[in-house]
Amino acid sequence: MYGLISGVKPRSLAEAAEIKIGEKLLSINGAPVKDIIELSFAAADYTIDLEIENAKGESRSIHIEKAPDEDLGLEFESAVFDRIKECYNKCVFCFVDQMIPGMRKGLYVRDDDYRLSFLYGNFVTLTNMKDEDFDRIIHTHLTPLYVSVHATDPVVRCKMMNNRFAGQLMERIHRLVDAGIQIHCQIVCCPGYNDGKILEKSFYDLYELYPGVQTMAVVPVGITKNREKLAPMRGFTKDEAASIVDMATKWQKKCRKETGTSFIHLGDEFYLLAEKAFPPNSWYDGFPQLENGIGLTRNFLNDWAECLKTMKNFKPKEDAVIPIGEGAYKVLAPLMDKFNKKFGSNHAFICVKNEFFGGRVNVTGLLTAQDILKALPENKHAILPAIVLNTDKLFLDDSSYQEFKDAYKGRVSTAETARELLTQLVER
Repeated sequence: MYGLISGVKPRSLAEAAEIKIGEKLLSINGAPVKDIIELSFAAADYTIDLEIENAKGESRSIHIEKAPDEDLGLEFESAVFDRIKECYNKCVFCFVDQMIPGMRKGLYVRDDDYRLSFLYGNFVTLTNMKDEDFDRIIHTHLTPLYVSVHATDPVVRCKMMNNRFAGQLMERIHRLVDAGIQIHCQIVCCPGYNDGKILEKSFYDLYELYPGVQTMAVVPVGITKNREKLAPMRGFTKDEAASIVDMATKWQKKCRKETGTSFIHLGDEFYLLAEKAFPPNSWYDGFPQLENGIGLTRNFLNDWAECLKTMKNFKPKEDAVIPIGEGAYKVLAPLMDKFNKKFGSNHAFICVKNEFFGGRVNVTGLLTAQDILKALPENKHAILPAIVLNTDKLFLDDSSYQEFKDAYKGRVSTAETARELLTQLVER
């Protein structure tokens, strides 16, 4: 067990100690560490002793004197030094099971590790945890955590996750909440499984634990073309989506009256499918689950409107095209039409059909390089939504950003927010 060092910050304690990228952290103060959480606690002292191993397998001891809150300046290939806890459930809706061959390697990892939940907001099921894991969470106050609920009804949850122990969810959530750990919940909603009365039960069970349970997000099941030998599953119809939006809106009104927060939030896909208006900005309560796709469209619309207020007349140097998913296109295309009429420009959002996943996935964040390239006209300024790339600048189909730029006949850039996009649209 060791931490593989992937970065050493300039002018840091680690650099001064001549620690190099590619070396391994074996122990701190004579004891091995399991993850960066344990490392941060062990390093919170005036003096620490590190055992470092170089590429030749030679180890050395390094003594460092520091302030308790002073950063060592080390970065690691993984936040977890021992084995990442993987998911052993066989959920009927699992997106990893539907993955297409040839995608980024990390997308096939079924992690279910509470440490990644605390550090990065990854969702965990709480099904593979021991008492010592709960004790550590509580003792070190690892809060908030992000929990995959799917259903609070024990029988339904066991059925959906194909795990006879999955029904212990609520007692485990109670244990954490009672100890002061805050939780954000997610429900992957599947027609005929956990919608209707089951969804209603889940709402009331979780809302009863507010503010320990901070939020409840409901996202629709995603379905790809790769579902051979998997449980039968379909997407929601427009009417079904509308029913869920109406039900959630009623609950949000109740929660806002009683707590001042919405508590329950729906994935954007429900509003897009139902062709219903998104809730106002204030109802998203600061967008606590934005990384989970909750409120992405509303957040974009708000940023777009605020940025436009400060813009003056301009004459664009070149036309820009922005590839987006089919769902977002319905909402964003009219924005660009108004923009072009106001400023005399000829920019365009381009609707990209997700053929890679079989055409039934319509969110922008799951677009691949190959589908985007097929959809874009040539010799334009292509502005890619940053959400289609990971931190290593890779698309879902494992193509790199550089490979995309080499393949596209035109200029390429990225934009993370509406403000960044509009700034590029008005470049001279």
